Amino acid sequence: RVFLWAKGIVPNPFYRTSFWRELRLEVLKRDRYRCTTPGCPHTSKSARLYVDHIEARPYRAGAPTPLDVIENLRSLCETCDNRIRQDRTGKRRSGGVAVVKGCDVDGLPIDPRHWWNA
Repeated sequence: RVFLWAKGIVPNPFYRTSFWRELRLEVLKRDRYRCTTPGCPHTSKSARLYVDHIEARPYRAGAPTPLDVIENLRSLCETCDNRIRQDRTGKRRSGGVAVVKGCDVDGLPIDPRHWWNA
């Protein structure tokens, strides 16, 4: 296991608070412990899950913000989370939109030759 601080990233202490842990658990329960990205194949309960802010919270905010509400959170598998994770500047990859490669935002295949589109 590689710790964030070993990569030069200092973890935000907010994510160790009881407020975050309880909110995170509520989101995981609501999402039935599954990735919420449409079309994601990682729907098994055994997938490693992350709770992600849909609208990113201030990068270094150490206390709860108005963005720390269940309606602004979603469960993502490690693959989907890595596709949109924010960098050190706070900018999110893919505009913060979780989409499976080769699918549209609804999880449907983009390729017109795919058998679903036949």
